[in-house]
Amino acid sequence: MVLPLLKLGTLALKTLSKPVANRLKHQAALHPRFRQLIINFAQANHRFSTRMQRRIYAHATDVEIRPLNEEKAVQAAVDLIGEVFVFTVAGAAVIFEVHRSARSEAKKEEIRKQELEAMRQRDETLAREVEILKKKLEELEQLARGRGLGGILNFRHANADEGKVPKPV
Repeated sequence: MVLPLLKLGTLALKTLSKPVANRLKHQAALHPRFRQLIINFAQANHRFSTRMQRRIYAHATDVEIRPLNEEKAVQAAVDLIGEVFVFTVAGAAVIFEVHRSARSEAKKEEIRKQELEAMRQRDETLAREVEILKKKLEELEQLARGRGLGGILNFRHANADEGKVPKPV
């Protein structure tokens, strides 16, 4: 029951993070200093990705790369910011789920260890009781051999007559 609710909560968190990412993108495009920073970032990203594409497709890499116009650069950067935000939220949800699962498994393992320890202690207790019973049985057998069949039948009287020597039959 908990697992489906947790999965549903994770999905809801990812869905709710998209409007937050859109709001973040909108605000990032309006702030002047941040706007210039993201334009520079978008231009660097554009140059890097264009060089990589040219290398992959075996085109000339020494050709000058034209920069993006300001609006395209802002749009590319804020889209990247939005995607990074959504990805970060989804990654955090996955990390949380893995951590929760690991904690749950650790608790189960601890319970198993405690159960095994309890069984081991019970086994040791039973083994001690068996040893005690073996000793008592040995004592009874020795007593029975010493007194004969009559000694076994008169076991209660044997404790009262400890000082007397048994009569042979």
